[in-house]
Parts: sequence; structure tokens; C-alpha cells
Amino acid sequence: MERSCTLLVHFDKGTPALANEIKEALEGNDVSAKIEAMKKAVMLLLNGETLPQLFITIVRYVLPSEDHTIQKLLLLYLEIIDKTDSTGRVLPEMILICQNLRNNLQHPNEYIRGVTLRFLCRLSEAEIMEPLIPSILSNLEHRHPFIRRNAILAVMSIYKLPQGEQLLADAPEVIERLLVGEQDPSARRNAFLMLFTCAQDRAVNYLLSHVDQVPDWPEQLQMVVLDLIRKVCRSNRGEKGRYIKIIISLLNAPSTAVIYECAGTLVSLSSAPTAIRAAANTYCQLLLSQSDNNVKLIVLERLNELKSSHQEIMVDMIMDVLRALSSPNLDIRRKTLDIALELITPRNVDEVVLTLKKEVVKTQSGELEKNGEYRQMLVQAIHSCAMKFPEVASTVVHLLMDFLGDSNVASAVDVVLFVREIIETNSKLRVSIITRLLDTFYQIRAARVCSCALWIIGEYCLSLTEVENGISTIKQCLGELPFYTIVEEGGNGDASKKTQQVNSSITISSRRPAVLADGTYATQSAASETSLSAPTLAPGSLSAPGNLRSLILSGDFFLGAVVSCTLTKLVLRLEEVQPAKAEVNKACTGALLIMVSLLQLGQSSFLPIQLITILMRE
Repeated sequence: MERSCTLLVHFDKGTPALANEIKEALEGNDVSAKIEAMKKAVMLLLNGETLPQLFITIVRYVLPSEDHTIQKLLLLYLEIIDKTDSTGRVLPEMILICQNLRNNLQHPNEYIRGVTLRFLCRLSEAEIMEPLIPSILSNLEHRHPFIRRNAILAVMSIYKLPQGEQLLADAPEVIERLLVGEQDPSARRNAFLMLFTCAQDRAVNYLLSHVDQVPDWPEQLQMVVLDLIRKVCRSNRGEKGRYIKIIISLLNAPSTAVIYECAGTLVSLSSAPTAIRAAANTYCQLLLSQSDNNVKLIVLERLNELKSSHQEIMVDMIMDVLRALSSPNLDIRRKTLDIALELITPRNVDEVVLTLKKEVVKTQSGELEKNGEYRQMLVQAIHSCAMKFPEVASTVVHLLMDFLGDSNVASAVDVVLFVREIIETNSKLRVSIITRLLDTFYQIRAARVCSCALWIIGEYCLSLTEVENGISTIKQCLGELPFYTIVEEGGNGDASKKTQQVNSSITISSRRPAVLADGTYATQSAASETSLSAPTLAPGSLSAPGNLRSLILSGDFFLGAVVSCTLTKLVLRLEEVQPAKAEVNKACTGALLIMVSLLQLGQSSFLPIQLITILMRE
């Protein structure tokens, strides 16, 4: 049958100690060897060994020792050995240790007395405890508080035994008298805990007779008072009115642990708006005053529970909750935003969005490493607000569009998706959004963001000015055409062989002679300085001018297809809004030239992957 374990010690089974070696060390006179032997014996017992042959040796050679470490290890040994037989009766040899325990309880050294009293708290054999009761009671009046507080716990453990009320019938009365005159905080706490556990009526009477003094009681005692209030009110809900005053008074206690427990007690005992608001205020104060991130997460979890059960009250606390965004920890910020987003109403949405906008602006400073990830969370939160309350979209969309070129690609994608949704659902903002998008398009560095932005331009550029500006912006970002050219100047040979061996850095608007593999000359030109033979630029991390050109030259032919589709849409729309056919034909010719240049680039051998290879894979 499994037994309870009050002690846990790591033990390396790789080198188990033998019982004979332990016995020899215990019989010797070397104190350090005895200490090591006792440690080995304790660890073996904890790992299932019985070692019955050691008991008499320990009684003869260890009990008389005056060394404090040996005495401490002896008490650990006595705590874990079997003290009863298979029928539950105390073993006869256990009587041998009673005299030693009695001597320890009368020992002149306070440490020996204290650890012995603490050891007695873990014994459950009434036959061993009974002869020790007079010595335990005498320690209740000892001058040292360490001994008194452990003596109180020993009295409580005896009283809680099945025969405890017969062994110590007047224990509650003795402890109550002790509590009245006790000054040590820990001893007072233990005494009140004993009354709370064993004589609840006495504890309640003591509490109610000292109500005005509770705010001045030590922290440990206040915590037990809150436990008592919760227990009493659960068993008798009608009594909670008598204790609310005590809880409210403790909300101003200097101990944060007491304040936290008070808030939890208020929520568990009352659903009145005043009590819930007081608890929520307390949690918000703790959220700001505590520096430990784990404490902040625990408090946020309590606020989340309040939000689920008392949302109408928590709505008024949303700005206090949002103050937790000042923490640099992303988990705390994420939890705070999750709570706040569920508390937004038409009454507070403007204030919340203003706070989120200020936080977005703060992320522009490069002080923190995870500013990009935090900005992405803020963008998603603002997006959610704008979807619930479209009227706030106009106040945030232009600010967020400044982050279309964010180095954090995920954040930039969230921004462009937000812009796409707003421009679709809010027709009044379309003109201003298109204008802003065309102005900031050159800042975009991620291919996915470029693709989405191009789709927006193709769909929502409706007026003549917008269409012309859209075509002009795309051309500027593509740069001069063609993307590359090779013009043969002399010699014979297959042109395909000539182009395969070219490996050079192409410079903006440059023309220079190049010697091909067969010895002939060719003129090479390009409009962007890019190493075409082995491009090293990756989509989403480009810093060179001409974002579309750089992305396409890195081999992103999907983006090239999006560019072609967008130009097609714009040219077709230009036919509808442009009365001058010559301008339409000019724009159409320019779009076709761009598409042909893209196809030519896709067929070249300058890029690491050719367009035909991509098409074959698909």
C-alpha cells in the first residue's frame, strides 16, 4: 500500500550505498562520516529500501550526538521510517525514541527545540505523541518566538489527530489565551490558524471583537483572516454582510499579496457592481505597480475572468487595462489587447483607437528588438476596431499606410490587408486612400505587399487622374526599359551561346563593350545596378530604389504577372475616361513594352531561375 511522503530528495541510483558501509560509518567517531552515512540512509529509505538493521545502530550511536546537523538528519530519518506494524499498532522499539524527543523538547538550544517541534507536526501516532504533550505545552510560553510558533503548530497537529480532542481537550482555549498576549507576527498567525482550523467559532469571535484592528495586523495574519472569511461565507451565505467591511478595509493594506487576495475574495462573495468595480480597480493597480511579468499575467487572467462574468462593469475599466501596454513583454501586451478588444463599445472606441495610434507611433523608435512584432499586434487590433466600428477607420488608415514599407513583412501584410478591406467597405475614403497609396508605393519592399497594393490600384483607380498616376507610379518603380539588352556588334556564332556566358554587374544607363566567349564584341546595357548572373537580393528585404524592378530582377515572376494584370486594368479603364485616343494608344504601347520586357527577362539566362522552368513545374 502506498504511503504519504513528506520529504523528497534527489538520489543517484548509479552508486547505491551498502547497508554495512552505512552501519560502520555510524558506529565510528568521525562526525562528518556520520553525517554522510545518515544522508545515504535517508535517501535509501526514500527510494523504497527498509534497512531495519540500522535502527538499533542509530539509537545507540546517533541519538546521543550533540551535533545539530546529525540531530536534524536523525529527525528526517525518524520521519520516514515505518513506525507501525501491518495492523497499524506502534512498533515497540519506537518507545526508545520518545525519551530522546522529550530531551530535545527541553534542550537549552532553541534550534534543537524548534526543529523537534516541527518534526512532531508530521507524526500521526498518538502513542508517541501522548507522553510528549506536557513538554510541548511548556514550550508555548518559551521566550523565543521560533519555539512558540512551532509549539503552536505541534498543538494543532495533535488536536487534529483522531484522538486529539481527548489528548488535548483544552487546546483551543489555551491557544486563544496565547493569541491575546502574543506579539510575534508568525506566532499570532499560527495561533489564529489553529483556531480557524480546530475551533472556528472562537476564531470568528476573536475576529469580530477586533474588527477595527484588522488593517494593522501583520500580513500573515491578514491572509489567514481572508481564508476564514471565505470559508465562513461559503457555508453560510447570509453572513457575508458582516465581513465585507473587513475586506474593503484590507484593500488599502500595504501588502500586495493581501490586496490581491482581497480582490479575489470580494469577487467570490459578492456580485454587487460596487464590489466588482473595487476588485477590478485593485487588479488594475497591481497591474501597474508590479514589475514581475508572471504577476502581471496572473492579474490579467483575473481581469479576463471578470470580463467574462461582469462585462458591463469592465467596459468602464478599459483604459486602465490598456495601461499595461507600457510593459515591454509581448505576452503581456498580447493578453492586454485581447481583453481590451472585447470591451470596446461605441462610447469608448475613439479613446481606445487614439491610445493604439500612440502606441503605433512609439514603435517607430528602434529601441526595442520586437517593435515590429508589437506593431503587427497593434495593426491587427486597430483592424478589428475598424471592422466593428467603421467610423474610426478614417482616423487610422492613413497613419497605418506609413508602415506599408515596414521591414517586418508580416506587419506590412496586415497593413495592406487592412487598407484593402477599408477601401472596399468605406467608399468615402477611396480617393484619399488611393492618393496616399500611390504616394507611398515606392516604399514597399515585400513582394506580397506589392501584389496586394497593385491589386488595389488596379481595382480602385477610377478617375482619369488616378489612372494616369497609377500607370506613372508603376513605370517609375519599374525603372528604365528594357531590363537588360545584348546587342551584337561583330563576329559570327550562335546568339544563344553568346548570352549564356555573360557575367557582369549592370549599371544604370550604361553602355560598354563586352567580350563574348567566342571572341566577338557586344554592347551591354541596363537601367539598374544589379548582379544579374547571381542576384543576392531577396523579396521582402530590399533597400535599393525601384522596388518593383529589384523584386522582379530577383526572380519574382508572379509579381511580374500582377504588374501586367494591373497595367491591363488601368489601360482598359483609361479607354473609358480618356477622350484623347492618342494618349490611350501611348499608354497601351507602354504597357505592352513592359510586358514584353518581362517576358524577355523570363527567357534570359541572367536570372537563377527562368520563367519557362516555373511554368513547367506548374
